[in-house]
Parts: sequence; C-alpha cells; structure tokens
Amino acid sequence: MVRVFASPAHYVQGKNILTSQVAVDYIQKLGDKALLLADDVVWEIVGETLNDSLTAAGMTIIREPFQGEASTAEIDRVTKIGQDNDVNLVLALGGGKAIDAGKAIADDLQSPVAILPTVASTDAPTSALSVIYSEEGAFEKYRFYKKNPDLVLLDSQIIAQAPARFFASGIADALATAVEMRPTMTGNHDTMAGGKTTLAAQAIGDKSKEVLFADGVKAFKSVEKHVVTPAVENVIEANTLLSGLGFESGGLAAAHAIHNGFTALEGDIHHLTHGEKVAYGTLTQLFMENRPTEEIDAYIDLYQALNLPTTLKELHLDPEDRDALIRVGKQATIEGETIHNMPYIVTAEDVADALIAVDAYVTGRK
Repeated sequence: MVRVFASPAHYVQGKNILTSQVAVDYIQKLGDKALLLADDVVWEIVGETLNDSLTAAGMTIIREPFQGEASTAEIDRVTKIGQDNDVNLVLALGGGKAIDAGKAIADDLQSPVAILPTVASTDAPTSALSVIYSEEGAFEKYRFYKKNPDLVLLDSQIIAQAPARFFASGIADALATAVEMRPTMTGNHDTMAGGKTTLAAQAIGDKSKEVLFADGVKAFKSVEKHVVTPAVENVIEANTLLSGLGFESGGLAAAHAIHNGFTALEGDIHHLTHGEKVAYGTLTQLFMENRPTEEIDAYIDLYQALNLPTTLKELHLDPEDRDALIRVGKQATIEGETIHNMPYIVTAEDVADALIAVDAYVTGRK
C-alpha cells in the first residue's frame, strides 16, 4: 500500500501582498517572461497593477484575457500564444476556472505556474489537477499533472473585496473535504494524489472542518463589509490550503460527483457557483451515508447562515421532475467518477432519491 501526500512548492497569504514587493520577489524566482492569464474584470481590479510592478522589476509580461471557460479549446488557444512568445512562466490570476486553465496551459508549455486567486471560492489553487469543461460548461474530465503549482499566493485584502457569495462558496467547497475523505479512507480507495489517504491529509481535513465551523459565519459577515479580520485569514487558509491539501491527498466521493452531475442540466442552475452546488452535494452524500441527524443539522444550519442552497428550489430545480434528477445521477455515476469511492454501488436512481430526500427533510425542517 502506497500513501501519497502532495502540495504546492510555496503557499503565501497576507494582506496587500499582491500589490507589494512580496509578490514580485516570489514570482521573479520562477521566470522572467510570463504569460499573465486574467479576465477583463480581474485585470482592472489588480492585474494591471501587478503587470506594472513585474514590468518595473525587469520581467516581460504577455497579458492574455481569459475567456471564461476551462475548456480544451481555451487551453489550446492560450497555449499557442505562450508558445509564440516563448514564455517561461504562467501566471493564473482570477477565480477557479482561470486557475484550472492556467495549470493546464503551464503543463502544455512545460513551464512553472504561479496561482494568484482573487477569490477564496474553491480549493483548486494548490492541487496538481484541473477540472476540464466543455465550451458550454458541462463537466468533461479531470486532468492530472506531474507536479503541484510552484507558487500559490493569496492577497486577503483583494479576496475580502470580492462578493461575499464567493467566499461562502469557498466555505461550502471546503466543508466537503472531511465528508468526502471519510469513505475514501475507510474504503482504502486511491486519492487524487495517486495513493492512499495519509494521516497528514486526515488531520488537515479535520482542521479545515474545525476552522470553518468555528470561524465561517464570523468571516462571512466580515467579508460582507469588505474587511479583513483574523477569522477571514483563517477561513481563506481553510478554503484554499487546508481544503486543497485535504481533498487531493485525502480523497473525493459523492459530493463533488453530484456537483459534476448538475452540469448535465440546462437552465438557471448554471448561474450558481461551484461551491453552492457542492453544498447540496455534501448534504446528499450525508443522506446517502445515513449520517446522524445532529451532524446533518449542523451542516444545514451553517449553510443557511451563509445563504447557501439547501433545497432543490434554491438550485432552480423541481423536486417533482425526477427525469432531470435521474440525468444528474447518470452523470454523477459515470465510469471513473469519485462517487465510486462510496462504500457501496451507487446508481443514478440512488442519487435521485437522495437529492429528493434532502429537499424533503430541509423543507419539512423549516
């Protein structure tokens, strides 16, 4: 039995560091001609300032706008730009999909990559994998890399200026870590890191859950006012580093597979964030495992305090539309999905039943 633990080479977090010499010092160690991937909104918020700082330090920066989807077409498009300009570093600045695309582009270019999140909305930054979607936004596959990012650098001041909804989404994504690790570990399944769950990953997953239940609401309220507090710093680290290390080296199960299942549907559900859909997936897994009521209620209470969806209506889905929920189940149970780390065979019908059961319980509880 082989246990594997994976992590980025450096993780750096602090207030105002993305616009300071700290960022320049860390980035300069990785290369001198960088492709900077950032959408137009992120460029205006911090990208142009970062570009000017790096240029003043003697680096050459090729800025390319991210077009919004971590798709093979987008990755190939930007990779070609990097090749044409002989870049030796990729800077992925923005949210989860820009980060996933940046990792893939750096892998294709065989260059170092620096991950510079502007939101703490997912645990994607630290991992050696990307979630690849179709150009229409449907889940296609996980793409794995030989190494984790060379640098993950988060500016807590910038993250606190983003909409609090994204911060809450990151908490939801991170809350899935300990839940999904449990069946992966007890079933002795392989993790995303390519081996069995380590004790370190288990400890990190438990610590992430502890921090999020202790500081999640306090931090969320602070971010609603765009201020940085110790609770905000703790939750940024839990959302990003602890959850990232935990999910990759600890394992995924039903919650994220159900998130991927939702991509099979059309309509307003696609306006929800990754974490908002993972929140419902986590509740669904807890129901599938028949966890104690007290445990399930604790997650529901926290999700509702963070304005996260806990009913199918809040996901823009109809609990009476079983055909749609079966489509979710079919996508969630495709070959290779992480739902197969559950301790029993899960069918599309099982997923649909659990989705409906969560909705019935929460609606009745209200």
